[in-house]
Amino acid sequence: MADPKFFDRAGPFTLAELADVAGAEIRCGDAAASFDDVQPLQSALASHISFLENKLYVSAFEDSSAGACLVDPAYASRAPEGMALLLTEEPYRAYARIAQAFYPKSCFTHAPEPGIHAAAHVDPSATLGAGCRVEPGAVIGAGALVGAQCSIGANTTIGAGVTLGDGCWIGPNVTVQFALIGKACVIHPGARIGQDGFGFAPGAEHLKVPQLGRVIIEDGVDIGANACIDRGTGPDTIIRRGTKIDNMVQVGHNVEIGAGCLMPALSGISGSTKVGNYVMMGGGTGIAGHLTIGDGARIAAHSGVMRDVAPGETVAGAPAVAAKQFWRQIAALKRLAQPKKGT
Repeated sequence: MADPKFFDRAGPFTLAELADVAGAEIRCGDAAASFDDVQPLQSALASHISFLENKLYVSAFEDSSAGACLVDPAYASRAPEGMALLLTEEPYRAYARIAQAFYPKSCFTHAPEPGIHAAAHVDPSATLGAGCRVEPGAVIGAGALVGAQCSIGANTTIGAGVTLGDGCWIGPNVTVQFALIGKACVIHPGARIGQDGFGFAPGAEHLKVPQLGRVIIEDGVDIGANACIDRGTGPDTIIRRGTKIDNMVQVGHNVEIGAGCLMPALSGISGSTKVGNYVMMGGGTGIAGHLTIGDGARIAAHSGVMRDVAPGETVAGAPAVAAKQFWRQIAALKRLAQPKKGT
């Protein structure tokens, strides 16, 4: 159960209400039965609802005491006796909707408690929309435009001229400068947006190239803790709507990232690379500069991408190659490493 010191729980909800929220079908169970929380399969009790997404947890599903479970129809027959089932082909997404219903304030979708703390500094020329919250030590610079119902965390700096759309949640100790940010964006603690890109003209004395672009972030983007997104050299750095960027990610100057991309922790994209829509990367991925990554491409964890990736292609390894080729190479190396008979 979530710690009530940190999370406010809504509910309880009936099975019918949860099915409606999840977009799932009730296979068995009393539609009027009440449930008061979400829980993992291993710790769930009769008043809890859980989910099965990964086949590695089928045994935990079979042994679970959960009163109800979101499950793919393929695994429904493995349910323990008495468990109510909500059938869906996307159990994890259904769980996300139900968890949001139980814990709406944990999803950055609720309006903040409005007010500007006395220890914050808001430049007189800055504009704040209705219902904003500005916490202690925050600084909002000259000419900044902050939309309605935004939350600005403690010791965060919103630089001069920055624009934030309605409903943004900016965590503590964030720096945002030279940036135009859309609606309902989330920027987690310690992120740095809009600092200088790594631009130097090499020589006996490396000359700094002025970074004259901006960072453009569209609606619904989520940026993790301590991520760094450089502003452009002249062209802008652009992140399209709905992209999710994890903790400690580096995005270089002039990079363009398409809509709906997933970029896990410790990944990096070098300058001027263009990433298409709905690209998925594994953790620790590195992408060289001036490349094009096509729509829907998939890049395995810890890959080093040094060439263009075609739309829909899956690559792995360093340097990255087609995933099937990579696994053939691994198998060949394994065979070579096996000791010969008689040795």
